[in-house]
Amino acid sequence: MVEEKQEYEMGIPNGVGEQMLAHAFEKFDITLEQTEFGPKIIGEYDELVKVREFLENAIRERLKELEGNK
Repeated sequence: MVEEKQEYEMGIPNGVGEQMLAHAFEKFDITLEQTEFGPKIIGEYDELVKVREFLENAIRERLKELEGNK
């Protein structure tokens, strides 16, 4: 019996650039779906948690760069 894995969707947070998204797609098992409410990241719950943490860290790092606090 093959267990079907449930997929969830997550909106893309403000401040996420194309390069951040590209890295997330390379690193995690997720897909992108365009909806009438904007793009959504689709994947298993555990993957989406990891993606959220990855994107939050990437945004923090980018803000530090912009502030000049590398």
